[in-house]
Amino acid sequence: MQTWLRHAHVARLLAIVGIISIALALLHLFGHPYQNYFSILPHVDVGLVSQVYSNNSKSSISYVNHDHNNSGEKFEIDEGNLYHVSTYERPSLVNTNKSSFLSSNSSLMASNRPALRKRGAKAVSITMMNSMLQKNSAEMKSKRQRLSSQRDQELIYAKFQIENAPIERSVSEAHSSLFRNYSIFKRSYELMESTLKVYVYREGEKPNFHLPKLRGIYASEGWFMKSMEKNKQFVVKNPKKAHLFYLPFSSLRLRIYLNGSSSISQKMENHLKNYIDIIATKYRFWNKSGGSDHFLVACHDWAPSVTRNIFGNCLRVLCNSNIARGFKIGKDVSFPVTYISSANNPLKNLGGNPPSKRPILAFFAGGMHGYVRPILLQYWQNKNSDMKIMGPMSRDDEGKEKYREYMKSSKYCICAKGYEVHTPRVVESIHFECVPVIISDNYVPPFFEVLNWEEFALFISEDDIPNLRDILLSVPEDRYIMMQRRVRIVQRYFLWHKVPVKYDLFHMILHSVWFNRVFHF
Repeated sequence: MQTWLRHAHVARLLAIVGIISIALALLHLFGHPYQNYFSILPHVDVGLVSQVYSNNSKSSISYVNHDHNNSGEKFEIDEGNLYHVSTYERPSLVNTNKSSFLSSNSSLMASNRPALRKRGAKAVSITMMNSMLQKNSAEMKSKRQRLSSQRDQELIYAKFQIENAPIERSVSEAHSSLFRNYSIFKRSYELMESTLKVYVYREGEKPNFHLPKLRGIYASEGWFMKSMEKNKQFVVKNPKKAHLFYLPFSSLRLRIYLNGSSSISQKMENHLKNYIDIIATKYRFWNKSGGSDHFLVACHDWAPSVTRNIFGNCLRVLCNSNIARGFKIGKDVSFPVTYISSANNPLKNLGGNPPSKRPILAFFAGGMHGYVRPILLQYWQNKNSDMKIMGPMSRDDEGKEKYREYMKSSKYCICAKGYEVHTPRVVESIHFECVPVIISDNYVPPFFEVLNWEEFALFISEDDIPNLRDILLSVPEDRYIMMQRRVRIVQRYFLWHKVPVKYDLFHMILHSVWFNRVFHF
């Protein structure tokens, strides 16, 4: 009898275990959009965003970006299919029902998104990013500092001076409002000029190293490389005198160099790992700091993924500043994407019309890359005379001139992401003195650690595309006038010069690297 009872208990236990296993399997297969709420399920690539804001954030798709592609890759959109691309691999097709995906019913946007969204990804608002930056800053202030060298002591002294910066009253309120704290920025910039020393590694062969590309969509990394390697104020020949170490490789040229190879992202990563092995063997500085005083500047879409493991401790300056894909606010630096058409004249075609001569409410033109732009056009193309929302314009001289005139004659310029979160339209808007309207969930805008972006740009959730015109019309005229004025003021910080000048893009990028190093020391 006892034996029979034991067998009965075992059978019941096995049945219970079987039921639980089936339930977990079903949750794993069908419950992944909700996996952040089930601690028992594996969290695949949820990243910093969903770990911190899993219960408060809106849903978002975390991949997508721009029109131009100099790597030789071609992306297209077909009837009934929408491409999406991660930073790991070439585009793949996601089957969608075009009629439902592009329906006029705004609720369909949210219902279609889980099919495209990376598992566990969450949208982070600019307000949340501000909170994360403040939290990181508070944590760094409480961090115990080490005193191991003269360079370390200089950084600690600089941090003390910055934190106790005198109040700066020499600029207008409109100018100072562009910054989180203009006094701190001004003091930090002055100390960078007087203190910072950078060692540029000579190792690495062309074309992947030491050969800047100065035209096209990824020109930013080339202009920085050119300016850094020729600089005499910050660059030192003796690495022992350096506070920072620059790794002068081009993510774009490396991508082109390996184009056509299988497992290209892995080969890019291996190529860079071999380079670091050479650096670490020849010099002691990488191993001494674990790479935390080294920085790289990379604008290609794939840069975040191929640098994440090898350069995890480094200060990474990235165009693809997607907080849902490992971009670390307060350590990594968001790099402005600047489309340069003339290497001889990077300041060509600057400026725009005054507010009274901007009859167009909003303008966008571009290729149908990613999932956001088709939605934008479905809702707003040919719907209102003051909304110039359209597909790609002609790439000939006449088309380019017409594109510039639209931007110079529009109150708001729509900066909608394509395959990835970054887009050159943000800087283009500033160059043409048009208020940027950024529609790119999880995008950390450039110089986020010092600039107060909400004073001169609008951030609109991808879910709010159906309400775009109402949102723009709700901005009071005096508020718009002030934002446009601030765009004109902030423009100086987003310009490349053949010979760098104070407060230009080269110096602002270098300052952000310096600032983040000082406050993460």
